[in-house]
Amino acid sequence: MTQAPRKTRRLGEILIQRGVATSDQIEIALFEQKKSKEHLGKILVRLGFATEAIIRDVLGGVIGQESADLARAVPDSEAINLVPQDIARRLKVLPLTYDSARNRLTVAMADVFNVVALDQLEAHVSRTTEIVPVLAGEAEIEKAIDQFYGFELSVDGILREIETGEVDYQSLDAESDEYSQPVVRLVNALLSDAVKRGASDIHFEPEEGFLRFRYRIDGVLRQIRSLHKNYWSAIAVRLKVMANLDIAEIRSPQDGRISLSLSGRKVDFRVSTLPTIHGENIVLRILDRQKGIVSLEELELKPEALNTLKLMVARPEGMILVTGPTGSGKTTTLYSILNYMNTESVNIMTLEDPVEYPSTMIRQSAVQESGRLDFSNGIRSIMRQDPDIILVGEIRDEDTANMAFRAAMTGHQVFSTLHTNSAIGSIPRLLDVGIKPHIMAGNIIGIIAQRLVRKLCERCKEPFQLGDVERNLLGLKVTDKQQVIYRSKGCRRCENTGFKGRIALMEVLRFDDEMDELVARGGTHGDLLRLAISKGFRTLAEVGTSRVIDGTTSLEEVTRVVDLTSRLKQKH
Repeated sequence: MTQAPRKTRRLGEILIQRGVATSDQIEIALFEQKKSKEHLGKILVRLGFATEAIIRDVLGGVIGQESADLARAVPDSEAINLVPQDIARRLKVLPLTYDSARNRLTVAMADVFNVVALDQLEAHVSRTTEIVPVLAGEAEIEKAIDQFYGFELSVDGILREIETGEVDYQSLDAESDEYSQPVVRLVNALLSDAVKRGASDIHFEPEEGFLRFRYRIDGVLRQIRSLHKNYWSAIAVRLKVMANLDIAEIRSPQDGRISLSLSGRKVDFRVSTLPTIHGENIVLRILDRQKGIVSLEELELKPEALNTLKLMVARPEGMILVTGPTGSGKTTTLYSILNYMNTESVNIMTLEDPVEYPSTMIRQSAVQESGRLDFSNGIRSIMRQDPDIILVGEIRDEDTANMAFRAAMTGHQVFSTLHTNSAIGSIPRLLDVGIKPHIMAGNIIGIIAQRLVRKLCERCKEPFQLGDVERNLLGLKVTDKQQVIYRSKGCRRCENTGFKGRIALMEVLRFDDEMDELVARGGTHGDLLRLAISKGFRTLAEVGTSRVIDGTTSLEEVTRVVDLTSRLKQKH
């Protein structure tokens, strides 16, 4: 009993420190609390001194508990089906998502320490199910229960509802009771389903007579659903409303952003519209920060490559480049490196087009279409902000390249991306955009070239004996006839694709004095490659084939993204 007042007083002090409430308002709320015995945050909301969302976020920070903004939440139909409406109301919980693989149910609760409610919920669902509570406001939960229960939330169920009903276009932009409109629920269900299945992009593609939905999962597009084209205009309007785009503009491309709360965490969607002969094509890029930014160890590099990478980032000034085609994970790698270096003692600033992963303590700027802040001007402005580390989204032209190297030459660590096929291929590319060899020498810390390949499903991958061609591609000797590699098969867990998840193949080239000297002398591609290999450099082909031999991926998957034909030529 003696602990409660101190906890209440502590919360009041934090609210005052953060400017949420004044000391007078806290005193009034404390006086009211003596009469009603309600929670201090609830009283502040009732008196109009603070909103429920602010109290929720502050309280979540105080107790170290994750919070959920239910105004932007998209519950999972599986989770809703697990907890009946009467139990949700009685226990004041909202099911958010159900992970069947881990048997984990995430629920929003006003009191995450209500052991009785958690125990009753566990008893109803299953004693083996892990219940993960996230913090939400009580009024938000009650409103969300009214909103989400009583309506069909699964993609299949909503499609059946749409095919048998009529679309009310007026309600697509309505603030109240929007869940009575199945198109609103369909869009939310598709976004939620795509995130749950690990998709990186969602494609809404109108054809002459129908609409196609496709997800890009593990780098490969898969068709998910087809729908009559009559419903496309309503779906397009809803997506534009969510992304704050002009719903009347259908002849020009538009770009926007959607933010939703899924599984108790914030997920952003970058929205792009493009007019086609059959109507507007809309593609959503999913920016899931929790999955996008990983630690260096989670990049699954070989130990020697990881050590080389850590040696590179330990250098205080110079440039590190990450190269590869579009969709090869360059931004993810860069942010993993920045996350590794992000401490209070350094000032990290970025210039991107657009900003993909908002991060705390990193000052992030987006290139503006108006041209007032392009890459070269942006770097010039960033250098006046006392940075230690600068991330330039992409080196596209001579001006950007010159400014980036100028920053690297003046005591800054600079990270950027480049579109080349290999690490050593970056040298001629930089020469092409106007960087002199003597400028490159001594100012490049290292270059990473990467590709993404799908990982074989551990549950269903099957071994097979190698033929002569496969043995040559993998660089194996004739005597290695006992070597077994694996190929994809397909099962329920991997949705019959044979693959589950992706891994980055990286060649990590670290520059030293000898490499700098060779670059300054104008050494050829062959000269640079031979010197790098003599120092332990492994090419993408070597890294890829080693992943085939250790059973991580298949030979077909590696040959899809890396050219191995040169290895055949070496054998003949």
